[in-house]
Amino acid sequence: MGEQISDGGRRTAKAAKTAAAGGSASAKKAAPARKAPAKKATAKKPAAKKAAAARESAAKKASARKAAPAKSSAALKKAPAPRKQVVAPKKATASVPAAPAKTVAAHPRGESRTALVRRARRINRELAEVYPYAHPELDFQNPFQLVVATVLSAQTTDLRVNQTTPALFAKYPTPEDLAAADPEEVEEILRPTGFFRAKTKSVIGLSKALVEQFGGEVPGRLEDLVKLPGVGRKTAFVVLGNAFGRPGITVDTHFQRLVRRWKWTDETDPDKIEATVGALFPKSDWTDLSHHVIWHGRRICHARKPACGACPIAPLCPAYGEGETDPEKAKKLLKYEKAGQPGQRLKPPQAYLDAGGRAAPPLGAG
Repeated sequence: MGEQISDGGRRTAKAAKTAAAGGSASAKKAAPARKAPAKKATAKKPAAKKAAAARESAAKKASARKAAPAKSSAALKKAPAPRKQVVAPKKATASVPAAPAKTVAAHPRGESRTALVRRARRINRELAEVYPYAHPELDFQNPFQLVVATVLSAQTTDLRVNQTTPALFAKYPTPEDLAAADPEEVEEILRPTGFFRAKTKSVIGLSKALVEQFGGEVPGRLEDLVKLPGVGRKTAFVVLGNAFGRPGITVDTHFQRLVRRWKWTDETDPDKIEATVGALFPKSDWTDLSHHVIWHGRRICHARKPACGACPIAPLCPAYGEGETDPEKAKKLLKYEKAGQPGQRLKPPQAYLDAGGRAAPPLGAG
């Protein structure tokens, strides 16, 4: 019994061990089954994350789609500048003259400096052929008469001055005579020229200056001439160029008008016009250039009604069309010898008479 018990006990012990081993084995086998749900859970988690990520990306795309119109509208709001830049030229085609006018003033049609010089000099050559007899249109016999006549020509015509100075120089032939003259008597002679009181003061004053400072002689230097009463740069250059043969540009109202029409310059100050235009020509051309331009302004290229249809330099003129373009109507606007009428000088040069010019009548001759 004892052995049986012991043997049975051993058996029961083995059985217990076996049962325990079986239990542990089953437990081991059962463990994966228990962990399987965990794997499923972990498998579900990535799927959930992917789903969440998909939902987030979808939400972002949706928000991006919703935001897209806002961005495009913002871009449209910011885009006016590019649109204006693209559309402006098309709209501006109807009013292009205003925009180019500012840039074209100095160089028409994008004219280069070289092209401007060539065109300006060609105009001068053309005018030299039209007016080969061009000369100062004031009657004078010496520098003193020329400087006095030029001072008197302010705010009046050369013709009126030429009709007035014969009586003045007959009574006061020298600076000494005019310096000692009675102002009231001089005023009476100069009355037809307008502003006669101011002009009387100027011619008597410059005569006194000539006597006191220059020994009764008209100086031949610019810096001396402009010191005389009533004498500015324009008057000084008239005297220097025509009495002393020293080149100078005479910037009177005609000269200013024409050089601006021709786009040689856009300056308005006479001194700046003188410098700008002078730079386009050799110094030796300055005096004759002044005559050509002034003559053309008095005869054809008038201030109010230019005779464009009768202009010999129309192809070179940027302002062509400002005046009458019909040739027959334009001819009726011509003045002086171009219209078969007398000129401004009572005693013009022989070359002018030979070219068909006619002397002006004296004062009171009708």
